[in-house]
Amino acid sequence: MNNFNPRIYVACLASYNNGILHGKWLDADQSVDDINNEIQVMLKESPMPNAEEFALHDYEDFGDIKLDEYESIETIVAIVNFIKEHEEAGMAILEYNGCDLDEAKNYMEEYCGVFNSEEDFARELMNDCYEIPDYLICYIDYEAFARDLFCSDYFSIEKGYKLHVFRHI
Repeated sequence: MNNFNPRIYVACLASYNNGILHGKWLDADQSVDDINNEIQVMLKESPMPNAEEFALHDYEDFGDIKLDEYESIETIVAIVNFIKEHEEAGMAILEYNGCDLDEAKNYMEEYCGVFNSEEDFARELMNDCYEIPDYLICYIDYEAFARDLFCSDYFSIEKGYKLHVFRHI
């Protein structure tokens, strides 16, 4: 994902609770310590004295992943690192499972790849598993085979005009 530039908007809660908008957009693709340092600078610059608390009021470039207002910085950095490591497939599985990072890591161990269709996946699986003589290939119903595979053993997630296939865990 070449253009992956996740950002978070952190807001000072002391200011917010007093009707003042004070916050800062931060690059989420940095260390936990660096983000926390930037948050502390933002809080020190608050128009409200002794500002200590912040909340996540917005974010961008996280696809359809939903981040909570009080999501920990550690979790945000872990999500960003996971997406950087697994790219579009990582983003897809996090969106699919509601941002459960542990479950997403397990699913990535069962990632089968990117395909144009479930039928294409079934065709590749069949060809990888069996030596099918040319004279029999036309008798194989890959559509039905795909339907059976995706009823129980596999699932797919469409993302960016691509189909990411995973084995159920």
